[in-house]
Amino acid sequence: MDTVLVTGGAGYIGSHACKALARAGFIPVTFDNLATGWAEAVNWGPLVRGDLMDRGQIDAALAEHRPVAVLHFAALSLVGQSMRDPGRYWRVNVGGAQNLLEACVAAGVRNVVLSSTCATYGDQDGVLLTEDTPQRPITAYGGSKLAIELMLRDFGAAHAINHVIFRYFNVAGADPEGELGEQHTPETHLIPLMLEAVAGKRAGLTVFGTDYPTPDGTCVRDYVHVTDLADAHVLGLQRLLAGQGNGVFCLGTGRGFSVREVIEASRIVTNREVPFVLGGRREGDAAALVCSSTRAETVLGWEPQRSSLRQMIGDAWAWAQRPGFTA
Repeated sequence: MDTVLVTGGAGYIGSHACKALARAGFIPVTFDNLATGWAEAVNWGPLVRGDLMDRGQIDAALAEHRPVAVLHFAALSLVGQSMRDPGRYWRVNVGGAQNLLEACVAAGVRNVVLSSTCATYGDQDGVLLTEDTPQRPITAYGGSKLAIELMLRDFGAAHAINHVIFRYFNVAGADPEGELGEQHTPETHLIPLMLEAVAGKRAGLTVFGTDYPTPDGTCVRDYVHVTDLADAHVLGLQRLLAGQGNGVFCLGTGRGFSVREVIEASRIVTNREVPFVLGGRREGDAAALVCSSTRAETVLGWEPQRSSLRQMIGDAWAWAQRPGFTA
């Protein structure tokens, strides 16, 4: 079986991608420093504990495992933190990606699937975002991801690095079989924070901003189930291995939900009220981000199967009620 190096494979999205890769007949090798990932989530292939800031560790992993491709998830990803400490985001995200790509060139690895983000678009309220929408990031996180996209294209042109770039939106849900779920330290994502409040694990949820130019004043986001996202990465990888060319793809549902709508859906799914308080806007938050996934559906044959809001919350709620990882 072919081996695939998965940077950040011990994290939320990366671990789900490793499970999807294994199901598709690949051997996923997780490369992760475990700063935010979990060794317990690495169940479908070996774990290489390494850091992208250390070029020698990347070289060693590629030499030992000889992957046919790299799936690159590892990155700092807290929007607010990126606004307070932009240098760290440019140094780690962009510098780490440069080390990875240069190591790939040296090792002869010519296929890369990049985890990018809707944050590269910035705040474009009222626009259904597509792959051709101008990218105008408003945060250091979004800026660093856009820089990696541009770097990957340059490496593609200069060194024949075949690549697929996925820009995705708010990822939610958990493995339907209960083997994986979402857990960050600290937790910053809306749905797990909300479910922690529902379960009494935190005092309540804070709704950041109620005066956005949206129907109910709260931020609107396009949510996609983590298993649907993982499936897309396998399809992108298979496209590269089949020699079908490079591509950029948005992954979402084309339907946005406000924070208040997510809270109401949680009340229905859990049959419990969500305790919350209203707060001010959070730096770096766009009013609304919704995308069209027509290109992914047409070119890759990708179709989200579990990305209804109730399904995502339901899977996340099932995960939250079982024994999880411990910090």
